Amino acid sequence: MENSRFRVGLEQLSKIDGEAGHNVIESLQDICPDLAKFTIEYPFGDIYSRPALDLKSREIATIAALTALGHCKPQLKVHLNAALNVGCTEDEIKEVLLQMTVYAGFPAALNGMFAFKEVLQESKAIQPSNDLDT
Repeated sequence: MENSRFRVGLEQLSKIDGEAGHNVIESLQDICPDLAKFTIEYPFGDIYSRPALDLKSREIATIAALTALGHCKPQLKVHLNAALNVGCTEDEIKEVLLQMTVYAGFPAALNGMFAFKEVLQESKAIQPSNDLDT
C-alpha cells in the first residue's frame, strides 16, 4: 500500500519532470527499488510539496546547485527540462547559468550552458512538426 508521502511525491514528480522523471525511477527498479522509493518520498513528497516556494523557484535553486556541483550532468539535464515544464523561460535559465560564473566559476557555468543547449536541441528534435506540406 502506498503511503501519502509516496502518493504526493509521485504527483509532484509527474508535474515537475513528467516522463523523464518516471524514466529515472523506472531505471532504478532492477538495481535498487528502495532508492527509487526514497527519491519519490523525500525530495518530491516532502520537499517539493512544501508551500513556501513555488515549483519555478525550486527548479531555479536546483539548477543553480547542480551547476555549481559540476558533476551532475544527467540530473542537471532532467532539472533543466523540469524548469521549462514548470514555467521557467529559456532566458531565465540562461541567467541562472550565467550567475553561476560568479559563484561556481566559468567551467561549471560553461558545462551548465552546454547541458542546456543539449536539452534545447533534444526538445526541438522531438517536437511535432507543424509542416502542413508533408
